[in-house]
Amino acid sequence: MPASLRLVTLEDTSRFGRRLAELLFPGAVVGLVGPLGAGKTTLVRSVAVGLGADERVVSSPTFALIHEYPARIPVYHFDTYRLADAESILALGAEEYFSGNGVCFVEWADRFESTLPAEYLRIEIKPSGEFREVTITGRGPAYEAVACQLSN
Repeated sequence: MPASLRLVTLEDTSRFGRRLAELLFPGAVVGLVGPLGAGKTTLVRSVAVGLGADERVVSSPTFALIHEYPARIPVYHFDTYRLADAESILALGAEEYFSGNGVCFVEWADRFESTLPAEYLRIEIKPSGEFREVTITGRGPAYEAVACQLSN
């Protein structure tokens, strides 16, 4: 069952990201969905910092397509906005990243869900006036447990 929450401030997003960092595990895949400016990269920055990455190096990989951040668990941050098709994300080596020991974040995941593993965490961010509505859906038992923890 999806979990929902409302983020009002940047500090709310930061807290949510740090909480998510506590629950993620090596090999975790997180698909991020939301329009431009929804806060996807801000969330990744918060999680990466929660995992011990340097906040100053976390940025949107729109032009690089993927950024890697050293942390307690390495963070791999994909931005698929500019990719034309599923073969493009696979050409980046996505399957190797997904089966590795890091945590993978895929922005615009709804465009290429067929390339994601069968089990992953889906986070949809919808801006709504002064806040953001966040829906977290776990696909698979480990991710359902994470979604449940985040709803508490």
